[in-house]
Amino acid sequence: MTESKKKTTKKEVVEKEESPKPVKKAKIVKETHEKLIEEALEEELAPVSELNPDVAHEAVEPEAGAETPEVEEIVVKIPADEKKPKKSKKDDVTAGLTHANEEFDWTAFENEELKSSQKHKDYEAMYDKTLSTVAVDEVVHGTVIQMTPREVVINIGYKSEGVVSLNEFRYNPGLKVGDTVEVYVESQEDKKGQLLLSHKKARAINSWDRVNASLEKDEIITGYIKCRTKGGMIVDVFGIEAFLPGSQIDVKPIRDYDVFVGKTMEFKVVKINQEFKNVVVSHKALIEAELEQQKKEIIAKLEKGQVLEGTVKNITSYGVFIDLGGVDGLIHITDLSWGRVNHPEEIVKLDQKLNVVILDFDDDKKRIALGLKQLTPHPWDSVDPDMKIGDKVKGKVVVMADYGAFVEIATGVEGLIHVSEMSWSQHLRSAQEFMKVGDEVEAVILTLDRAERKMSLGIKQLKPDPWQNIDDKYTVGSKHTARVRNFTNFGVFVEIEEGVDGLIHISDLSWTKKIKHPAEFTAIDAEIEVVVLEIDKDNRRLSLGHKQLEENPWDVFEGLFTVDSVHEGTVMEVFDKGAVIALPYGVEGFATPKHLVKEDGSVAKVDEKLSFKVIEFNKSAKKIIVSHSRTFEDEKKTAEAPAKKSEGETAKKSTRKAKTNVEKTTLGDITQLAALKEEMEEKENKASKK
Repeated sequence: MTESKKKTTKKEVVEKEESPKPVKKAKIVKETHEKLIEEALEEELAPVSELNPDVAHEAVEPEAGAETPEVEEIVVKIPADEKKPKKSKKDDVTAGLTHANEEFDWTAFENEELKSSQKHKDYEAMYDKTLSTVAVDEVVHGTVIQMTPREVVINIGYKSEGVVSLNEFRYNPGLKVGDTVEVYVESQEDKKGQLLLSHKKARAINSWDRVNASLEKDEIITGYIKCRTKGGMIVDVFGIEAFLPGSQIDVKPIRDYDVFVGKTMEFKVVKINQEFKNVVVSHKALIEAELEQQKKEIIAKLEKGQVLEGTVKNITSYGVFIDLGGVDGLIHITDLSWGRVNHPEEIVKLDQKLNVVILDFDDDKKRIALGLKQLTPHPWDSVDPDMKIGDKVKGKVVVMADYGAFVEIATGVEGLIHVSEMSWSQHLRSAQEFMKVGDEVEAVILTLDRAERKMSLGIKQLKPDPWQNIDDKYTVGSKHTARVRNFTNFGVFVEIEEGVDGLIHISDLSWTKKIKHPAEFTAIDAEIEVVVLEIDKDNRRLSLGHKQLEENPWDVFEGLFTVDSVHEGTVMEVFDKGAVIALPYGVEGFATPKHLVKEDGSVAKVDEKLSFKVIEFNKSAKKIIVSHSRTFEDEKKTAEAPAKKSEGETAKKSTRKAKTNVEKTTLGDITQLAALKEEMEEKENKASKK
């Protein structure tokens, strides 16, 4: 069919070159074809009677004498003067379109002559509008076309619709079919051929800019309360989790945050932390402006001393907030009752209505101080007028402190028992050692000031003062058992009985041991035997001793540790100035560094046992000086001297020996000579008696 058409076209071109008349007919046929195509596209069918059969016949009739076999076949089929049977309108249009298709100029169509027409462009534009190009990772607008209990179907003009979880629209419970929403194109087609969309991501992309714009323009935004957290709620705003403080939910304190979870509310952005991307919103800010004006009107009408009715709005540890009808006032805990109040809940309850008196208010800060106890008379006004100093009273301990205890003897009437008035003891103690809150106690009134409404009490006055007869009970030289209470560098404080304290000086702890600190000798709360050495009644102190329980061993040591006597000792401690030597009978001696040198030239070490010679004994100072070097040095000198000499030489030898001792010792020279003289005199006296 295509080749036939091409042949016919070439033949017609040859005929057109030979004669201009066929060209005119071909032009008429072309116009007729275009008209038929346009009518078919516009669906406007013209009546068959409007077609001119003569023109159609003339357009296809060949010229006489020309050889056009193919065209003749067409002319034969459609004779001009043949009478045709009547056909229906539908048959005529079908025949006309068939004829037009057969005679359509494909060359003109391929040359895009028809496409360049204005109508063709209009049709093409109308068709393009029905199509949409979608790019991945792009935010587009779509229309909700269907909603199910779990999903939302959205049309974005693509070849298929997208499905979004209904949970992403929790912030918008009013969503309905036909609404336009933003969606983020995640994928044009997944494994199942489904268009993947996300409303949550679409909101998050521009959410930060929208939140900042809301703060700058002070706009009201809508948010969805997701859950509660410490101190407030978490709100979904444009896909961002914002914090709603509990104090910003409403002007009234919220007692149950859970009732707001899952609700959609209006908010204002009040604060943004750009560094940490934190957003704080407030619902209270929406209604504060109206309340602020209301507060000004109420405060303008207030007067000090005015009594108003209010409702308990909130209770804190420091007071109670009262709603006075649009403005809040505070009753401090000290203004709730004349008596001691541990917590405001002991006096009032939430939503309780009560009368309060205005104590003070601040127009600028819009603060109102209220009072409740001021509506009743002060309890001190009803105190017994016959009450005086020295009277005994009973009360209940209401408050404890380190310095004392407050005792309530009547509602709103309290007295202080200072810790120093709880015991005759001079030791600094805590009041908690004597009593606790809730105890019923009896006390003596020490001071009473009705004008200042103050009273001081004491409980030690209920017992006799132990120092009144101290001379009779604790005479000098009497022995007693005491308890260690405290240590100092110079001694030990002990208590013989409550209120009777004494000091044992560190030098009175032991006869023989040199004690650097009392903790080396005894312990806190340990019992110790003491002897009364001195009584100071004015300062209420006793001077006590412990070593005085035994006889002074230095009287015995004087005969044991004579000068030049040799004893075995153990080096206990070595330091720069010498060493401490443990001698028999628990006594300690001292050796200088030069007296610690052994015969081989080495120096004695700690825990080493050696022989020591006494080179000095001081009874009053309780001091024994010993030397290890003297033990072998004196032996050498003795071996060099003659074995036997006369008594006179013996006396000279003793004198020389004494001089040698004087030369080598550096301590107690005069004392040693005196001791030696006394020793010689005693020997002479004994010899004369015999």
